[in-house]
Amino acid sequence: MAVTIRDIAKEAGVSRGTVDRVLHKRKGVNEEVAKRVQAIADEMGFTPNLAGKVLARRKQPLRIGCLLPSIGNPFFDDVIAGFRQAERELSDFGVILDITQIKSFDLNAHLKEIKHLEAKHYDGVCVTTLDVQPVIDAIDRIAESGTTVVTVNTDIDSSHRLFYVGPDYYLEGKTASGLLQLCSKTQKRVLIVTGSFNMKGHQERIRGFIEGLQEHGADYVVIDTVESLDDDTIGYERTRACLEQHEDINCIYLTAAGVQGACQAVKDLGRQDSLRIFSFDDVPITRSLVKEGVITFTICQQPKRQGYDAIQKLFTHLMNQQDPIVDTITQTIIKIRENIEE
Repeated sequence: MAVTIRDIAKEAGVSRGTVDRVLHKRKGVNEEVAKRVQAIADEMGFTPNLAGKVLARRKQPLRIGCLLPSIGNPFFDDVIAGFRQAERELSDFGVILDITQIKSFDLNAHLKEIKHLEAKHYDGVCVTTLDVQPVIDAIDRIAESGTTVVTVNTDIDSSHRLFYVGPDYYLEGKTASGLLQLCSKTQKRVLIVTGSFNMKGHQERIRGFIEGLQEHGADYVVIDTVESLDDDTIGYERTRACLEQHEDINCIYLTAAGVQGACQAVKDLGRQDSLRIFSFDDVPITRSLVKEGVITFTICQQPKRQGYDAIQKLFTHLMNQQDPIVDTITQTIIKIRENIEE
């Protein structure tokens, strides 16, 4: 038979209202009493009544704030589609999403929007943001205020986030190194064009790639590593400058957005036939460049599932309050010209 709040109250010698406040983390209970009640509940094997909580939740909205650096980056269109699908499916339970989109990786812009999330006192927040100490501190403040924080697409595992939904970026980097080694046995003179040095996922793709080449015993040199800031104009300018300065570059590793700009620089210099270019994700411009043969392969990560699972798991947590919830790692999918439409 399921343990009830009445059972816990009787065992603890307190009122059912006191038990309810403890189990739902509400204020107004002496700290020692709260610890004793929680210990008794745990010992008796109490689990929350999800159906009852859902019925109660229908009377008030469950508000989730989302932050994405998605302006100018079509990859996040599918993440947002996943968010919205989950929102539709959970609409009967009062789930409402507020999605804030910003451009690029400016620290002040991210801190400003995270502060706005904090001020709105959401039930939960879902963020894709920078892995730097000021952001970690800001996220921790939100979590300490009682709002559940989850990371989507790129992690900040040193923060007080509850769980992460997204790819294994290190594995993606190692996968890229293995594919490159299969494609070319000659010395690899590599230009790395990354999104931001402050995004954990981008850095993990680089680390996995380098360590993978080392494990393969590959003959390689990283000529330079530059940021595109997920911007095609910056990607074009910095890629072209490197190619003009180093005519011996024969591989370009694109770890994030800015793909169109970087590849346009290659084409404008007439270097597309002498370079191996590899990228991430399946967005329209990348798909076109793979079909054209400019990009040799692209590695994908199920962005719609990331958005969908993040909201669904956050909802489940907010209803059940059961910790811990494990991370969700999406699949690493390799696409070339022959399967890019699948």
